[in-house]
Amino acid sequence: MNSAAFIVTAIFTVAAALAAATLRNLMHAALSFAAAFVGIAALFFLLGAEFVGLALVFIYIGAVAVLVVFTILLTRRDVGKDRGFNWGGATVAVAVFACLTWSILKTQSLAIGAPHIATLTVKRIGAALMTTYVWPLQCVGILLTAALIGALILVMEERR
Repeated sequence: MNSAAFIVTAIFTVAAALAAATLRNLMHAALSFAAAFVGIAALFFLLGAEFVGLALVFIYIGAVAVLVVFTILLTRRDVGKDRGFNWGGATVAVAVFACLTWSILKTQSLAIGAPHIATLTVKRIGAALMTTYVWPLQCVGILLTAALIGALILVMEERR
């Protein structure tokens, strides 16, 4: 992995995460939240985990971040108000970072080398989804489609 690319991506990800935790304007915080997920996906791509990176892009950026943005747009009445720096969010972010860093440094498994396993490619995952797990995949697709149609019906009824 390229060290310079990792450092640039890590700085971008940490800056976006801190912005998401500290910005008082919810729209800016939600967009920073999505930018932090883009940085995390880039880190997975740098590590060679393309499937996890693509899943992060599709699920978290494509669905969760867009859902948060639309929720803010549909429910907020005072979008233009800016209340300044969010010290509570910054304090919680620093505390969580400190706890995670402490727990990582105290872990004994850092001294043990990882065992060599066969590379799991996107092609192998796709083949498993389309052969062995085709019924669960179809059931999840039907469930998500029904949830989307139900949400659209609820929104259309409120506008009338």
